[in-house]
Amino acid sequence: MRRVTPPRIAISIPQLVPDGAFDPAAFRRYLSRAEQLGFDGAWSTEQVIGTAPHLDPSAILAYAAACTERIRLGCAVFVSTLASPLHLAKSIATLDQVSRGRLEVGFGSGGRFRPFAAFGIDSDGFVSRFTEGVRYMQAAWTQVRIDFEGRFWQAKGLAMEPKPYQKPHPPLWFGGGHPDSLRRAVRLADGYIGAGSTATADFIAHARILQEELDRADRDPAGFRVAKRVYLAVEDDPAVARERLSAALNQLYGFFGMTGVERVGVSGRPAEVAAELHSIVEAGAGMVLLNPLYNEAEQMERLAADVVPALASR
Repeated sequence: MRRVTPPRIAISIPQLVPDGAFDPAAFRRYLSRAEQLGFDGAWSTEQVIGTAPHLDPSAILAYAAACTERIRLGCAVFVSTLASPLHLAKSIATLDQVSRGRLEVGFGSGGRFRPFAAFGIDSDGFVSRFTEGVRYMQAAWTQVRIDFEGRFWQAKGLAMEPKPYQKPHPPLWFGGGHPDSLRRAVRLADGYIGAGSTATADFIAHARILQEELDRADRDPAGFRVAKRVYLAVEDDPAVARERLSAALNQLYGFFGMTGVERVGVSGRPAEVAAELHSIVEAGAGMVLLNPLYNEAEQMERLAADVVPALASR
């Protein structure tokens, strides 16, 4: 699944904000600058529980929509299995309206390790719940009167307005690393986005499976987008970059007992980071989501000046 056109380059939206430390002016400057620098999109993520001070993606995307005019806005991913489909559908339709059709939406099932009971949900059949929930949201976005008969949800003659600004709805990206998740993305979504917690080598393997599934489904790869979130750090001293990124990743994922998480990050001098990103693009990523985890504004400037041009010139 090799790329022949330059990839779209997106940047993450800063969401790790300690209690009382949110700076509205700095946030506006960051998003305005991202737009000026030509980034294709600005993306959030979701982490409802954990010790990292992670802001809610729906709220932060609404704020980002007010701070920007052109840049695409996305979330990768909403763990939709844990949410009410109608509430999530309403929130997404609203975000698409207030951003004037600039929204992209990622969904993930979350995997069995999620604390389903904390959300009042039985973990049995969580994959079926995921796929049914996506179909239910699509019904809410497209049907004048919502008629839906499923295992988990039923509706007869309901209505939800307004519909999303984009028709029939914003582009849907699926996440996940299991082969079944990849096949599900090819069947049901507009694209696939690899998680930041997935190492480059694993993403390359996932991209091969996606290509096989696209061939099997006789689906045109040009109509199915592939992307990868990349946690990264650019410094003149590679040891500093590695140390700072590793500390940030352990803060983000340590609560969940994940070990070896530092291996998923990409760090080093600009040329080294660009080379790693190039391998992701070569594997088939049409969009690369750059996700610094510290000094986000400074890192964004460094990426735009020293890494993105090198990536585009290859």
